[in-house]
Amino acid sequence: MRCPFCGHEDSQVKDSRPTEDGAAIRRRRQCEGCAARFTTFERIQLRELWVLKSENRREPFDREKLLRSVAIATRKRPIDPVRIEKLVSGIQRQLETAGDGEVSSKRIGEMVMEGLKGLDSVAYIRFASVYRDFSEARDFEEFAGSVEQAGRDS
Repeated sequence: MRCPFCGHEDSQVKDSRPTEDGAAIRRRRQCEGCAARFTTFERIQLRELWVLKSENRREPFDREKLLRSVAIATRKRPIDPVRIEKLVSGIQRQLETAGDGEVSSKRIGEMVMEGLKGLDSVAYIRFASVYRDFSEARDFEEFAGSVEQAGRDS
């Protein structure tokens, strides 16, 4: 594993343990070049996934990109990071076990929205505002009203 500080090729694993949700192994490493310590995560990847973007572009599925998107939507919200990690891991597992090596970005966005809907209504609206490309305050009002109404009906 390459050191993120000095770029040295070799590091030594000092400690390994499963993450709280059990979906990954957390490894504490020490660089043999500069002695800096850093953490890596090892996850199971069931299959190679490709995301179909607009204009028929394809790019490899990037779990970290998905995690960043969810983290932005949930920023400054009282949500346990473990729940965010479970949401992203759950979406990734669903995609990997769906049987198809390609998935549309639209499908991933819908899965994130569905997950955030049950997690936090503010994060749900934040994500939807970017995903659905709200352009006016009225778009926010209408969407927030539908979320509020759905909350009352539940």
